[in-house]
Amino acid sequence: MSEDYRVLPPQQDTKERLLHSKDVLAHHLVSLKGLLPTPSDYRDLPRSWGKDLLGGITVGVVALPLALGFGVASGMGAAAGLVTAIVAGVIAAVFGGSHLQVSGPTGAMTVVLLPVIAHYGIKQVPLLAILAGILVVITGLTGLGRAIDIIPWPVVEGFTMGIGVIIGLQQLPLILGTPKGESESTLVSSYLTLLETDWSHAWQPLAIAAVAVLVHLIGYRFFPNWPLSLIAIVVATVAAELSGWNVARIGVLPTTLPMPEFPVVSFDSLRTLAAPAVAVATLAALESLLSARVADGLRPDLDKTNADRELFGQGLANVASGFFGGMPATGAIARTAVNVRSGAHTRMSAIVHSGFLLLVMLLLGPIVGRIPMASLGAVLIMTAMRMVSPKVIQTVFHTTRADRNTFLMTLAATVVLDLVTAVLLGVAMAAVMSIRHMATYSVVRRQHLPADTSDGKVDLAPDQEHLRDRIAIFRIDGALFYGNARRFVDEVCSVEDVTVVIVRFHRTQIIDASGGEALKEVMRTLQQREIELVIQGMTIAQQRTASTLGAMSDAQHYESLQEALDAACLLVKVLDDHRAVKLLPDAEPESDAEVGPSSRERMMNAVRRVGRTASMAPRGSRRSVSSRDRRR
Repeated sequence: MSEDYRVLPPQQDTKERLLHSKDVLAHHLVSLKGLLPTPSDYRDLPRSWGKDLLGGITVGVVALPLALGFGVASGMGAAAGLVTAIVAGVIAAVFGGSHLQVSGPTGAMTVVLLPVIAHYGIKQVPLLAILAGILVVITGLTGLGRAIDIIPWPVVEGFTMGIGVIIGLQQLPLILGTPKGESESTLVSSYLTLLETDWSHAWQPLAIAAVAVLVHLIGYRFFPNWPLSLIAIVVATVAAELSGWNVARIGVLPTTLPMPEFPVVSFDSLRTLAAPAVAVATLAALESLLSARVADGLRPDLDKTNADRELFGQGLANVASGFFGGMPATGAIARTAVNVRSGAHTRMSAIVHSGFLLLVMLLLGPIVGRIPMASLGAVLIMTAMRMVSPKVIQTVFHTTRADRNTFLMTLAATVVLDLVTAVLLGVAMAAVMSIRHMATYSVVRRQHLPADTSDGKVDLAPDQEHLRDRIAIFRIDGALFYGNARRFVDEVCSVEDVTVVIVRFHRTQIIDASGGEALKEVMRTLQQREIELVIQGMTIAQQRTASTLGAMSDAQHYESLQEALDAACLLVKVLDDHRAVKLLPDAEPESDAEVGPSSRERMMNAVRRVGRTASMAPRGSRRSVSSRDRRR
């Protein structure tokens, strides 16, 4: 039995679609329902406050060196990284849509900021954060948070590993004590840094970095649950103090948060920062939603992230960071994972993390200022190494070729180009591969009678046996779209020595405009060869597409194969009668303008009579149009 398993989406007319769009906009833009904090965000706090407090302190310990390091790596300075972690961290925790997300400066954002700072200067970064934050708020208000679901897994992994490679390369100036090479490309800049390194001095920061790396390696082996980044920085700082080596330090940190200040805005600054703001906003939204999705996977017992609210909160966090002179921020995957593993239950842990960092700024600024820059570089290198997972690489290379190509494309584009372009190219590659798969599994095949249907076998009657070679039947399985339209045309139009072609769409899920044009070309080509086309099994939406493009008329379409076969048999008879009349000795010749239309009209009238006869037939012999008629 050949059944139709198509799952048809609910059909909406134009008015219904407009009303739905109006409801969505009203939901997000007018009521802001679901985007603002509520008391339910802290309903588990009475039972989990101890774990939230401990988790927040643990994350704060981990976040301190990362915030300092990413601030330095971006060119903004350690103080800017710390301010961003404090301000953006607390705002995103309160207004975001994830219970466990921890936000702050990240390596991915550092990668994006470096060329922006090189072009426009450090003073433009706070305004950039505000502009990007406004864009992210708009994406949350307009309900675009679910767009993250379309990003394939190989793109996410290639993006993550590419960021890891770039973060590692960016630490060469810190661990070598060498000025950064002047180039927008991280690869070229790293190469120039190596060329300009004074190795007679570079061994000192290298030794400090080696101490920090060694602490990490020993800690991973024996004390995996300890805050290794903080311990490594403490040990490296003590080593630098005892050795007396001349290595670069973080320097003076502010002892209080700076006062909020609106950056100077001009039309020229808005125009020049428009494109970077879009790139930063895209990355902020992308990385935050990916991080939140990781947290959801680690804690399936908690409510899932509200993606739109998460974007809304991250946008506000970036705006606030800009007002305090900070840099753009996103959800941080590593810190969020630490928060989850620490046993936190509510967003209070992320708030505590920001409070811990504020206390460090207020009370321990002079001590933090003595931290060697090389130790921060080592911490970020170890962070980058954890982002490059050999296990994930092995998994990707053992899946499909399409996944492998998508992963490699995203990885290479992330390292060579920029992050937003890398994601777009990765998604484009995944789309191309999906289309290729779809075209491969969409089959155009010749079908022969008898054919199994849900009502039994369909075949020619004994008195119609002589018509078997004059009727060709083709079946379209899967889709008729731009990926296989040419194959469809070539396959159907290659038929020879027939009078009628039946094309069955009862197992076709999709027909797009290119597919409709292909059907139109088939009809036109067959008519030039005096072969008639009968169509069977389209859904209402598919009929609408084909009719709009002029690829078929209502008289050509039949719901069941038996009806289409009866129409084809009658068409053969009408065509034979017409040709016989033309061959009579006393037949008057007709002009081309008369022959075509009059012949076509007689045949279509005959087809319509078959359709009416079929629709009036008893249910036991042949059913009229119904949803089950497509299951053949």
